[in-house]
Amino acid sequence: MSELGDGTRCVRAGLPEPAPGDPFLPGPVFAAPYHLDPWQGQGTSPNGYGRPDNPTRRLLEAAVGELEGGDCRVFASGQAAITGTLLTLLRPGDTVVLPSDGYFPVRAFATTVLETIGVRVLFVPTVGPYPSFEGVRLVLVETPANPGLDVVDVVALAERAHAAGALLAVDNTTATPLGQRPLDLGADLVVASGTKALTGHSDLLLGYLASRSAELIDAVTRWRTGTGSVPGAFDAWLAHRSLATLDLRLARQSANAAAVSDLLAGRPDVTGLRWPGRPDDPAYPVASAQMRRMPGVLSFDLGTADRVGRFVAAARLVAAATSFGGLHTTADRRAQWGDDTAPGFVRLSCGVEDTPDLVADIAAALDAAGPRSGGL
Repeated sequence: MSELGDGTRCVRAGLPEPAPGDPFLPGPVFAAPYHLDPWQGQGTSPNGYGRPDNPTRRLLEAAVGELEGGDCRVFASGQAAITGTLLTLLRPGDTVVLPSDGYFPVRAFATTVLETIGVRVLFVPTVGPYPSFEGVRLVLVETPANPGLDVVDVVALAERAHAAGALLAVDNTTATPLGQRPLDLGADLVVASGTKALTGHSDLLLGYLASRSAELIDAVTRWRTGTGSVPGAFDAWLAHRSLATLDLRLARQSANAAAVSDLLAGRPDVTGLRWPGRPDDPAYPVASAQMRRMPGVLSFDLGTADRVGRFVAAARLVAAATSFGGLHTTADRRAQWGDDTAPGFVRLSCGVEDTPDLVADIAAALDAAGPRSGGL
């Protein structure tokens, strides 16, 4: 049988073997303690206590692991997955390379926590230039980067890191495992926020790590058990339920992003347009070779914070919100959160609205927002 398509894999990922009378996806198991064997205690069942053990969580991990191509451990949030990975792998005296243009709370964590415990931190733009990796313990990249959407060649970077004895971790939040599978490209670990496009309904927080290394998975599992940074059973169940429509959601979001980028590219009052799926985008040569599909996220500049506010207020189908990857189209002015971006910089996350409706609404909202400063 040939390899199953994305939609089929999403629908079936992590489901138990069918049995008459059972649901396709079992409901969430809400339990802190479980019954233990009166004589032997723990070890006779996979469930002993709710922090390390939960069957709903294990089904979700099996599903995400199937899509990423490795073993998976889920966390309470994407930030918990990334910081847990960093603290599991790094010790005083180690050096870590982090993106200077990636998710800003990771940079904040590096300077307020990692550096204070003696970890040397090097910040490098996603597109480089990268320093020598000699003496580096871990290289973490985010590709496409959030929010600027630059892309790095994972295969080439993995070869460089491994030649120097370093590990490579890839933040796959923006792409999702249907957009790219970093483990197939040579990465040692994948980390991601499942809050965003992976689950896509804007109703839960989730993070995960995936790897093909049993040693790395065991180390992260011990860290998660010791710190307790696990998602609740209901969030895990909601996430697994949502995975079934990932292929469908991404297809519409990507189509909407392509159409919106075409609109924005033709407007003189919009500058700095970035979307890796555009042939004229700087990221396109690498992205088109490395990625299986393009994300529904794009970025651009409207000139001023006030004009961004007018644009969002005038739009009927674009909501102001700081996450991305959901069913509803959202706009986020990233400078308000601490990103090193211009005041008018916008990260737009396309939802699953009908494409003509979304394009028309954005065009009308831009018209209503008025000209850019300087007469444009």
